[in-house]
Amino acid sequence: MKLLHSTILGSGQPLLILHGYFGMSDNWKSLGAKFSENFEVHLIDQRNHGRSFHSDEFDYELLVEDLYNYVQHHQLKKIILLGHSMGGKVAMQFAVTYPELVDKLIVADISPRFYIPHHEDILAALNTVNFSLQNTRKKVEDVLRIYIKEEGVLQFLLKNVYWKSKEELAFRFNLQSLMEHNSEVGEALPSFTHFNGETLFLKGENSNYLTKDDKPLIEAHFPNSKIITVKNAGHWLHAENPEQFYEEVINFLT
Repeated sequence: MKLLHSTILGSGQPLLILHGYFGMSDNWKSLGAKFSENFEVHLIDQRNHGRSFHSDEFDYELLVEDLYNYVQHHQLKKIILLGHSMGGKVAMQFAVTYPELVDKLIVADISPRFYIPHHEDILAALNTVNFSLQNTRKKVEDVLRIYIKEEGVLQFLLKNVYWKSKEELAFRFNLQSLMEHNSEVGEALPSFTHFNGETLFLKGENSNYLTKDDKPLIEAHFPNSKIITVKNAGHWLHAENPEQFYEEVINFLT
């Protein structure tokens, strides 16, 4: 059994944080450190991301099982799950599959519904990088900059570039597998599944990932839920307004 890579901070009730597509646990370092003043925080890399194992297989059932194996390995009880985007989908599916393990659930800027695959531009851009030619960070950045105009998205992706050896750069994520399974990321939460525990949905004010129309579906799956808007933030709400994000989570948990 392959175990997910994580960084564990603080002590207390376990709070597990799941990053989004192309992300990694490092994206949550500063918020994780703040949360660790009150909780035992687990910053987790999901399969094909960060420092976790690479696999040809990739779908939500597998991501949920990876997390279940992680929880069993660390003997965690009454966990709080916080997931952003793809990580939010994993968190929702884990909560409806293993409700007895989850105390509270926090979902950041994603709904249980189906999303049309929409990362083709990013995947195409990443595919133009040839690490034998682009052998410095600057050269990788210059190539990606041609295709990716949003500075935030560009910097987010560049965080995944690392020195695989003294001579060669690489991406931390498994680009091949993510490309092949890109359609999996938009999959809906299975019908007629529920989690009755306390659930908080956080929506970025300027994001269209979570809309008013999602409310009935959210309530069908999560009858004990509320939706709160994080001001002046888009899809990366935890990075764009970390103060309010932190405040809303702490208010919900205490």
